[in-house]
Amino acid sequence: LLLAFTSPTLLRAQFQEPTQDELKMTSDPKAPGADAVYLYREETADDALHFHSYYERIKILTEKGKELATISTPYEHGLFTVTDIKGRTIHPDGSIIPLTAKPTDLVDEKSKAHQVNSMVFTLPSAEVGSILEYRLQIRYDDSTVVQPIWQIQQPYFVHKAHYMFNPAHSTFMHAILDSRGQALDRLMFSTISVPLASVVVDAFGRYTVDLTDIPPTPDEDWMPPLNSLRERIEFYYTYARSAKDYWDSEGKHWAKETERFTNPGREVRDTVEGIVSPSDSEEQKARKIYTAVMKLDNTDFSRTKSEAERKAEKLKPIKNAEDVWKQKAGSGDEITLLYVALARAAGLKVWPMQVVDRSRAIFDPTYLNARQLDYYVAVLDLAGKEIFLDPGQKMCPFGLMHWKHYMASGFRLAEKGAVLSTTPANTYATAVFMRIANVVIGPGGSVTGQAAIAMTGPDALQWRQMALENDPDELKKRFNELLKGELPEGVQEEFDHFTGIDDPNVNFAGVAKITGNLGTATGKRTFLPAMFFQSHGKDPFVAQEKRTTPIDVHFARREQDDVTYRLPLGYSIESAPQTADLNWPDHAMLRVITTTQTGSIEIKRILAHNYTLLEPKEYTDLHAFFLKVAAADQQQLVLTTSPPSKGN
Repeated sequence: LLLAFTSPTLLRAQFQEPTQDELKMTSDPKAPGADAVYLYREETADDALHFHSYYERIKILTEKGKELATISTPYEHGLFTVTDIKGRTIHPDGSIIPLTAKPTDLVDEKSKAHQVNSMVFTLPSAEVGSILEYRLQIRYDDSTVVQPIWQIQQPYFVHKAHYMFNPAHSTFMHAILDSRGQALDRLMFSTISVPLASVVVDAFGRYTVDLTDIPPTPDEDWMPPLNSLRERIEFYYTYARSAKDYWDSEGKHWAKETERFTNPGREVRDTVEGIVSPSDSEEQKARKIYTAVMKLDNTDFSRTKSEAERKAEKLKPIKNAEDVWKQKAGSGDEITLLYVALARAAGLKVWPMQVVDRSRAIFDPTYLNARQLDYYVAVLDLAGKEIFLDPGQKMCPFGLMHWKHYMASGFRLAEKGAVLSTTPANTYATAVFMRIANVVIGPGGSVTGQAAIAMTGPDALQWRQMALENDPDELKKRFNELLKGELPEGVQEEFDHFTGIDDPNVNFAGVAKITGNLGTATGKRTFLPAMFFQSHGKDPFVAQEKRTTPIDVHFARREQDDVTYRLPLGYSIESAPQTADLNWPDHAMLRVITTTQTGSIEIKRILAHNYTLLEPKEYTDLHAFFLKVAAADQQQLVLTTSPPSKGN
């Protein structure tokens, strides 16, 4: 059992007396501008006595910091109990207000076999300048062990922290078994951004860590998942003697179970004969099978049937690919594995792969837990070229994947068995976001016309899946919100229709009518933003000069704008945007192309980036490129009234 709790306490410890400096503190030079700081944190985990305890002291520095007075501690109901909750608030004058209100036990999640609650309480009379102090314990049964996960970094700066873990005694560890009955008789730990030397083991086998001046959890735009950045220490009981030993053993077990599920039985072989023809090429077979499994009920995107419904319909638990086909339904993983089974029955070379969802976490090979892996994709070999497929993602086109499965690591089957591997990145050509507008300009800068947003790749997949899970009115509402954020100030949208919403093999688009006022008229001149869609938005990576964390933009992408301005009668173009041609070699490019005709001007803007993850050291070049992009985007279109022709 692995739990991560957010609140700390110290067993049987008395509260610490505040110093005069702590009471008088109004700001913290070590955390300029912070709403609060942690003066002290302590976490104690004792698997010999079966409890975790937490202790925390917080200094409130602003009104927002008062939010920390409410403590919420999640726990699994029935297996754990939250006890010995004590707390108090100390005002700057030294007066103490103890916690007397009874905590509230709230249900967060509940199913037939599982329930997660949160124990919630609020420390009294919290004010700016107050010190919040509390402690609590979480106890569990004598037959249970709970290896700690210490999240070293917190939302705010930590002055001092102490951690201690007393593991189960070695004689008891032989009785700790995993789901396969293996004895977990060895304790290991992994660290992220915490020096190994800081983890000290005493003569009694207890692990302690003492740290000072801990920076807050990273919080920058476009960061990778926090599990790859946040300082932490994770303990776990294991049968392995090394990381290689663990992953080799888990890989063999994973391969065995995956092969068992995907082994094409007679019914699967008979089924595939009705899907493909002997004369089909390998690619035609692969596509036909993909289309067939996409038609099944993917329960990740529909209502899962209750046990009573399944019993009434005589549906048995799904144990292999044949069961998925028989029931014409399955989870995304089950449908992906069915695709593998059918493709193999058709004679294709295809491998299953299970990866970590990159929107959630980055695979960590130092953390010896195969439960990191959470989603299957398929790897198809066509004439020696590997194509990564995502049949478990409803509405995903053949040959593409959901963005969270690109550059994702995990197990994949190969000729020699299970190996650790990583899926490739996408290219910008597979993810296009197009903004199109036909704008009729009236005297004084009023506008009418039509605007559309068209998409391919991950953006289109997101909207199609949204359509599966929401009614049409909600979908229109969300698209209007998207379009509103793309249009210039003063321009309003009225949704008209979607195209390609239910066909993943064509472009998805939403179309709207637009009206409003765009220009500024001064005398004979009218000033308009040349980059119609960029006039409202802000270019990323411009305001921030330096970067401390990696950059993750999710996927490579091409943005393409095509805007036609139709001029009012009697107006001509005095100044048009200059052609731009900017390059960040091997990373990104911007093109601005202007075409002028009688009575109209067409402005095309293409911004493409062919990167997904960047290191902080690359931020200087990224920042410099987008400064140039921002300058190009600020260009104006200037119209002037033509002088009347002179008569005889």
